[in-house]
Amino acid sequence: MTYDFSTIIDRTDKDAIAVDMIPVEGATVQEGFSKLPMWVADMNFATVPTIQESIIQRVNHPTFGYFLPREEYFDSIISWQDRRNGVKGLTPDAIGYENGVLGCVASAIQAFSAPGESILLHSPTYIGFTHVLEDNGRKSVLSELVRDNDGIWRMDYEDMDKKLKENHIHFAIFCSPHNPTGRVWEKEEIKKAMEVYKKNDCIVISDEIWSDIIRPGYTHIPTQSVSEDAKNRTIAVYAPSKTFNLAGLIGSYHIIYNNYLKDRVKKQSALSHYNSMNVLSMYALIGAYKEEGHVWVDELCDVIAKNVDYACDFISKNFDGITVSKPQGTYMLYLDCDKWCKKTGKSLDELLKAGIRVGVIWQDGRPFNYPNTIRMNLALPYSLLVEAMNRLKDYVF
Repeated sequence: MTYDFSTIIDRTDKDAIAVDMIPVEGATVQEGFSKLPMWVADMNFATVPTIQESIIQRVNHPTFGYFLPREEYFDSIISWQDRRNGVKGLTPDAIGYENGVLGCVASAIQAFSAPGESILLHSPTYIGFTHVLEDNGRKSVLSELVRDNDGIWRMDYEDMDKKLKENHIHFAIFCSPHNPTGRVWEKEEIKKAMEVYKKNDCIVISDEIWSDIIRPGYTHIPTQSVSEDAKNRTIAVYAPSKTFNLAGLIGSYHIIYNNYLKDRVKKQSALSHYNSMNVLSMYALIGAYKEEGHVWVDELCDVIAKNVDYACDFISKNFDGITVSKPQGTYMLYLDCDKWCKKTGKSLDELLKAGIRVGVIWQDGRPFNYPNTIRMNLALPYSLLVEAMNRLKDYVF
């Protein structure tokens, strides 16, 4: 490999909530156990060096005044989308800066729905979506994903259609690849979903922040690419932040082809005067989307695939009562602990605390709108993953 994904990096006192926080109230790490951060979607790998190089080169110039996005910023996105996702014909006027995916979600729901209206999401669902809807006075209506005989999460199109009609919904949030289940939707699945949205006059915001982190053998299909109608009713949101672990630098971007959607979203996001690019965030994206970034991401995907295979195999053999559907994308595992809780008579809270007691910092999955679940982050060196699994086997399960 060209890049190092095995070195254990000490992030203590380096502004990392992944290490400095424990996400379960009342849980503590027992003396003698090191912390293994496996909760928030934050990677414990050094990012591609071209990001630091780009930032350092800019920081060496001593002025940081007002600025406009460089042409290189847009060219980097266009080139990245072409090579990674096969997007052709993308132009700068379809690209817009966003402080974050959730900020764009907030702007879009303010532009295309009214307080008190319902928005359709799938469940399990990313907790950030539900928080944004609640904070903006909208209601969440959930269409539950269903696991087939092979344990693969599928959309229930009839249920989606029914709930859109019953609740007079005209705005939906679509997550692709899906967080927290890790599904990489197939083209026909996306086409069917977009037909349901079209039939119900729904504007769609498609969160595609995980689109670069895909297991070998699977392909991310941009929602806007499945039909001309999908292209014109979808607000797609991407970011280098998840791919390259840049959340602390802030910076996402939308792709909107339809002028009506674009003008409304941009107007709404401009009202606060705070949806503004940071000059170092711009250079971080430019550095990330260089040739080296492509190599780094390809290697990252191989590393995560190895971790996923190991974790899923280990869990199936050693954690009786825990089931997991192997994710096709992202670096998150979503553990179904319902059988374990019923078999042992213990609560999920007891299980969460037992893991954290031995240093495995994992995350309560219930806020993602699915009962008795735990979310685990596998973006860490393989040696730490092995250590975590053995601790869970020896002390918890």
